[in-house]
Amino acid sequence: MTFILASKSPRRREILENIGLAFSVVTADADETCAKTDPCEYVKELALRKGEAVLRTLRQSGKLTSDTIVIASDTVVALENEILGKPRDKADAERMLRAFSGKEHRVISGIALLTEQKRVACAEVTRVLFDDIPEREIAKYVSTSEPYDKAGAYAIQGFAALWIRGIKGDYFNVVGFPLKRFADFLREEFSLSLADYIENKEPKII
Repeated sequence: MTFILASKSPRRREILENIGLAFSVVTADADETCAKTDPCEYVKELALRKGEAVLRTLRQSGKLTSDTIVIASDTVVALENEILGKPRDKADAERMLRAFSGKEHRVISGIALLTEQKRVACAEVTRVLFDDIPEREIAKYVSTSEPYDKAGAYAIQGFAALWIRGIKGDYFNVVGFPLKRFADFLREEFSLSLADYIENKEPKII
């Protein structure tokens, strides 16, 4: 099989690279406006749109083969009934972090797998509990570049780890790509074992 990652995210790319998966990256613009209010349906819809856009690009360039699987993903954070993506600006990042302070929120990622014949999507949910965040630490964090390309305005593997009391679910889902759910979904929908596509080299341990 030929795997194509339909994502500009360096974190998704790194997660797959670290296990030794052989894949290429192809991106294409997709409409990311969505009226769905259920966060699981929201991320599945956007993941499918991103995958469809890359599938069209491959087809138009004559690079779409019968063994191509496009992997697409989208991640949001949900606090109560609000779906949160990447912050628009500093004030929006501050608002999100204050809202998470002392509370539990959900990180939801959609995974879409697309071939010429089949398009499927699933969602993975991880719960994250934050301690109370001091205002001075919020101010320091939003003065860095870290929050601004992350759903929910934080990176669990970065400075924000200082505030996380615990998680329930897949850590890699919070980083940006639920690797275990991806492997299970590939097996369920295509009868493929991800382990068969790991290159014969030492995985990168970080």
